[in-house]
Amino acid sequence: MLICGVKVTHDGGVAVVEDGRLRTSVEVEKLGNRARYTDLLDTDLIAVVLKSIGLHPSDIDTFVVDGWGFGGPTEVNTMAAGEPLELRVAAYREAQLADDSLRHEVFDGLRIGGREHRYHSYHHTTGHVMSAYATSPFAARREPAFVVVWDGGTLPRGYVASPDGAIENLGPIFGLIGNLYATFSMRFPPFRPEDIGVSDERLPYMQLSVPGKVMAYVAKGQPRPELCQVLDDIYRDELDVSLGFAEVFAESFLKRAEHLAVRPEDALASMQHWLGEQLVDSVRTMRSFRPGLPGNLCLAGGCALNIKWNTRIRTSAGFDEVYVPPFPNDSGSAFGAACAEHARISGSAAVQWSVFAGPRLTDEDRRTYGYRRRECDIENLARILHETGEPVVVLHGAAELGPRALGHRSIIAPATDPAAKDILNEIKVRESYRPVSPICIEDRAPEIFDPGTPDPFMLFDHTVRPGWRDRIPAVVHLDGSARLQTVDPQMDPTVGALLTAYDRLSGVPVLCNTSANLNGSGFFPDVASALRWGRTRLVWSEGWLYEKEPGRGDERSTEMNAI
Repeated sequence: MLICGVKVTHDGGVAVVEDGRLRTSVEVEKLGNRARYTDLLDTDLIAVVLKSIGLHPSDIDTFVVDGWGFGGPTEVNTMAAGEPLELRVAAYREAQLADDSLRHEVFDGLRIGGREHRYHSYHHTTGHVMSAYATSPFAARREPAFVVVWDGGTLPRGYVASPDGAIENLGPIFGLIGNLYATFSMRFPPFRPEDIGVSDERLPYMQLSVPGKVMAYVAKGQPRPELCQVLDDIYRDELDVSLGFAEVFAESFLKRAEHLAVRPEDALASMQHWLGEQLVDSVRTMRSFRPGLPGNLCLAGGCALNIKWNTRIRTSAGFDEVYVPPFPNDSGSAFGAACAEHARISGSAAVQWSVFAGPRLTDEDRRTYGYRRRECDIENLARILHETGEPVVVLHGAAELGPRALGHRSIIAPATDPAAKDILNEIKVRESYRPVSPICIEDRAPEIFDPGTPDPFMLFDHTVRPGWRDRIPAVVHLDGSARLQTVDPQMDPTVGALLTAYDRLSGVPVLCNTSANLNGSGFFPDVASALRWGRTRLVWSEGWLYEKEPGRGDERSTEMNAI
């Protein structure tokens, strides 16, 4: 059974599941250096993705399109071979507690390459539930799990997912839609639209890009009890469950806190802390609804990219094990739609999958753009990193799923120089407060980080242990934390071998890791993009090292997008 999941709206993508195994999942932004969060621009891209794994649209048994909109089935718009195409889809979420989350709508009219296909559609929230649970260790062990979905279009909602694919809807667990975090933040510098200078065309995407930046920025501030009390008062006095309430909430805060001499960083740190406390308390209460179930929890929706909240839930919400997939936001929606269909048809939720199932490197453009090429194995790459201290673009294999670069589309650098963070941020045209993530051999992580538990997808907070802060200063954030990625060499032999070789040379099993991409775009799709970009002297890919030729100078591309 071949199932093709499709996400049309922001973070557009295509995923293929065959007999319970993920073949590929491709976000549109990762094709051709497109802007982050790009919609499915044309259904011809579905055929492009299918062709990349040797399939044709006629091979697909069922197409599944992610739901969207409110109040029942609605429409989403895209193109088909350059012509406008309107597709009917399921609603964003269940209308009532008793609604079946796995109920699907059936529509006609998905036009690909001149032929129309029938397709199914599930709630958008169902895709989130299934992308998280179906890929979790709980589904693999055939254990049920609680799932919390919170994103910019819905209240945080609780579910219980079962190994047979059934989903029990527990309903909202508290009363704030996830757009509040971004909307509130965009009322303060440096996140106001006028501060960022974003174009009108890209303004809607600020809701998607700002939260990750705020999560880093709040380390400059402190939660203030009196500001948290203001937030409590607004929630108590003015709550209105609507997308528009985020603006009302932000405006009320500015008025109520006007006399408190609020620094922006303290206001944002207070909001981060306050929302995290609401979430933890609500998740803990949800756990009490089904005390007989195992203490398994999955987190999904864009809010599950917040590593501070994830960590608070893991340590304080009363669960034994917390899992967050590498694609909790809408980058996992095409895959989630396919997982929902697989569960409904097969009666089994679990799927086999790898985080490295994105698009493979392309090689249509073989120009070297002023770089010279020579063979270079992993041992030599580790030696270059150790001896030069320079950042290296590392591109190999299939791309990572989701928004985090995990070593296949990364810029890697030694973490031993405190200047490395500033160098990487300058190379990437990023704000100076943005942290750089450490990548570490899994079995060495507990001696360097607290807790240092396995975190292969970079989705929890860790503290750098005191004895290591001076040894790896480039990855220590302002508050002493680090967004750690651990690497199991059996799961990722190339990156595991690089870390092991670098450790032998330096005595440090940690490197800096940040994404390799144009500012505001998806990961580099090919080596030529990195060479044309030209902002590092060194690029490594599949056993080859590309070095900028002497005399080329250090001119650097300024290709970027405001968000």
